[in-house]
Amino acid sequence: MIKRFAKSEDGAAMVEMTIVSTLLFALVLGFVDFGNAFYQWNAATKAVQIGARLASISDPIAPQISTAGPTATPGAPVTAGSFDYVCNGATSTCNCTGAYCVASTWSTANFSRIFAGDDGACGAVAGSRPGICDFYPYLTPANIVIRYSATGLGYQTRQGGPVPTITVSLQNVTFRFFFLQGLMGFADITMPSMLSTVTGEDLKSTAP
Repeated sequence: MIKRFAKSEDGAAMVEMTIVSTLLFALVLGFVDFGNAFYQWNAATKAVQIGARLASISDPIAPQISTAGPTATPGAPVTAGSFDYVCNGATSTCNCTGAYCVASTWSTANFSRIFAGDDGACGAVAGSRPGICDFYPYLTPANIVIRYSATGLGYQTRQGGPVPTITVSLQNVTFRFFFLQGLMGFADITMPSMLSTVTGEDLKSTAP
């Protein structure tokens, strides 16, 4: 009887199917999760592009930027490196380096217009200009860094102030996994840093 039991293959197919199904299940859910991660990457990329565009046509987060830069020689170029304002959403502060920095403050209203759009809330609303979080709702203000720097554009005593180069970047953003994290304990992965750079325009919230 023991010999017959040892040679029996009853239930072997069930065991094999269980093993294969587990691996197949994990593989399929892995594809779903990594596909979702790719979507998050695209959404975050679009969000910084939109953020840079909005920042270029909106009032600066540090209002003092309009009076930064040299003014001793009207019509002369604004020297690159004259000012460099870094506005960090995690601390709600704008810090400046450069010879012509003006003590800066943080405008919550101006930041909100860039981050959340005209309606001031995440979630697209018809007829309202969307903001960063409308394209990637997982973002919070703490994830956003907006930099205004002098790169030699504009001229001294220009009526609208110097023309900064604006860079919007993300910080401390992770890919969010659902199936792999819940079923297999797969940890979230930090999203690589991404940024978008544009040239400032009129820096007015009323611009189109």
